[in-house]
Amino acid sequence: MTSIWRLLVIVGPTASGKSALAHRIAKEFNGEIISADSRTIYKDMDIGTAKPSAKERAEVPYWGLDLVEPNKYYNVAMFKKYAEQKIGEIQNRGKLPIMVGGSGLYIDSVLFDYQFSQSNAQRDEQNPRHLKKQEETRLGKIRPNTLVVGLNIDGEKLKNKINKRVEEMISSGFIEEVKKVSEKYGWDSPALLAPGYRAFTEYLDGSLNLKQAKELFIQNDLNLAKRQRTWFRRNEYIKWFADIKTAEIFLAGELLSTKKSK
Repeated sequence: MTSIWRLLVIVGPTASGKSALAHRIAKEFNGEIISADSRTIYKDMDIGTAKPSAKERAEVPYWGLDLVEPNKYYNVAMFKKYAEQKIGEIQNRGKLPIMVGGSGLYIDSVLFDYQFSQSNAQRDEQNPRHLKKQEETRLGKIRPNTLVVGLNIDGEKLKNKINKRVEEMISSGFIEEVKKVSEKYGWDSPALLAPGYRAFTEYLDGSLNLKQAKELFIQNDLNLAKRQRTWFRRNEYIKWFADIKTAEIFLAGELLSTKKSK
């Protein structure tokens, strides 16, 4: 029997483990991953956006990373066009496209086939919030043969994971990354408004001390997680799981017939 699922989408708040889940499923079920993240699209921003490691990229094909420079705008209409092209290419290779991320508007544009006029796209280049305001309440019929799962782990556990991740990013060279991006592309680059980057540009210019910058980074991520949860709760098609293991068991049952031959 052939699986009915032609696209798998994994969503959830930041630091929930959705990327790890997507990677496991892609390895096991012959998949390729499309990142639906408004931060990982930027070049030279690797640590603070938690991009997959070189080892992970060697194990599984990844798309949607390093698409534009940090001083350039990138909008949802551009992402939808890119993602749909990649979905088709992956399917034509006989593999499973797995779209994963926490950027709700990016996800919904593909799931619900949002249509963008040229004038809207042009306005969004000047006002990146325009399309979000226009589309944020709009849902419809979901893309055919699409399975959507979400991770919604306990709030205290998520907070601990965010705290740990921030410390790991800093010890891995995040502050130097912020400095290099700021100097290379300009301190006012759109990408530097992302959680964490903005906090540490303020640290680098002396507005915050290290403790304050860390606390602001953590609070920004907690606020982001809250917004992401609110966004995805609108979507009745999402099957929610409280942990990676339970979601992985469910997906294994759904995708078993697509497993690559050993």
